[in-house]
Amino acid sequence: MALRLPHPTVALGAVAALLTTTAVVVGAGPASAAGVTFTPVADTYVQSDTATTNYGTSTQLVVDNSPVRRLFLRFTVSGVSGTVTSARLRLRTISGNSGSDAGGTFRAMSNTTWSETGTTWNNQPALDGAPLGAIGAVGADSWYEVDVTAQVTGNGTYSFGATSASGDGAYYDTRESGADAPQLVVTTGTSTPSADPVLVGVGDIANSGSGDSATATLLDGITGTVFTTGDNVYDNGTAAEFSAYYEPTWGRHKARTRPSPGNHDYNTSGASGYYGYFGSQAGPSGRGYYSYDLGNWHVVSLNSNISMAAGSAQEQWLRADLAASGKPCTLAYWHHPLFTSSANHAPSTSTRPLYQALYDYNADVVVWGHNHVYERFAPMNPSGGYDAGRGLRSFVAGMGGASHYTFGTIQPNSEARNATAYGVLKFTLHSGGYDWRFVPVAGQTYSDSGSGSCH
Repeated sequence: MALRLPHPTVALGAVAALLTTTAVVVGAGPASAAGVTFTPVADTYVQSDTATTNYGTSTQLVVDNSPVRRLFLRFTVSGVSGTVTSARLRLRTISGNSGSDAGGTFRAMSNTTWSETGTTWNNQPALDGAPLGAIGAVGADSWYEVDVTAQVTGNGTYSFGATSASGDGAYYDTRESGADAPQLVVTTGTSTPSADPVLVGVGDIANSGSGDSATATLLDGITGTVFTTGDNVYDNGTAAEFSAYYEPTWGRHKARTRPSPGNHDYNTSGASGYYGYFGSQAGPSGRGYYSYDLGNWHVVSLNSNISMAAGSAQEQWLRADLAASGKPCTLAYWHHPLFTSSANHAPSTSTRPLYQALYDYNADVVVWGHNHVYERFAPMNPSGGYDAGRGLRSFVAGMGGASHYTFGTIQPNSEARNATAYGVLKFTLHSGGYDWRFVPVAGQTYSDSGSGSCH
């Protein structure tokens, strides 16, 4: 995949995967991924000033440095076949906790026979294995995770321990707490690539709720490039919010993500949190528009938070970029929708010059966010008139995790709508056309799918 930027890009890191409370498999063409979730067979913590006390039946796990408290977990992995492509240790902070600046530093352990009801500070097992990662700042009643793929290679018994250098303790639910028990999510799959590239994503994503965790879970089972249609994190796009909300969920797909910014990302001056988090993947800092190719498709990520007027730097760049593309099919995405039926945010007519440029160069699909709904429009020209010959099919895809909006007056050519389901929008990009599919999160049933041809 070649990025077309005003300056060279840099190499990107690796990506990991995760699933939530139940095993989920989401189709992705010939490639497949299967995830199985395990809960602990044992978990406890120890405390330095109560050196002979056992906490194995407690409903909380704690890491702290004042007093020193260390947590331990043990999982038995069974029934897993195929190559382990990801293993994620997930813990949920307890409700009512004020949070902590440090969620703990985790290590593997060689001892896999320690006793849940017999372990104390005085006889605790050693944290003698490889370092696995750390959880940063945590809030109350939220899921956090650590990538433990380096340790979990298949069926077997695995122990993990955690410490903290902070005097502000982090408190997690234990296996005694039921549905909020810790999880070890093991994903396996094949590496057979799809014949046609996949582009999948959504906007209006990460906050202190759980919707973004559910949509991130969908991505775990869908291969391909991830896009975002802005408002990647709430409320203000700060570096701390990216760390606390986006990173634990969608962050595990960061290396394959090609984002666009939203107005909430720009609540921080210059969207510095957004550009700092995504780096070169977000295009030149402060500019935020760029393009890349996927198979026979040219894909353009644009920035609806800066000038889009005819003759502006962005509009002129877009026209030059489209003119230089040798691909027969084009898809673009940005945050503010030109067409929408939502009652919350009116159509953003300032984006029309971008749509006009795409129309002039026979582009095929455009995707937006901003309104926290799903909506699909028939192919239209820049004035909103139905245009089967040259019109762009447009989607509002703002169902990434932020609370839902409602619909008002339904606009002409609106063909499908939903304001209750979270999910992602998946495109399979064929050589001369595309398939689209709304993929709902587990437990929700709304669906929308279809196919289109390139102009």
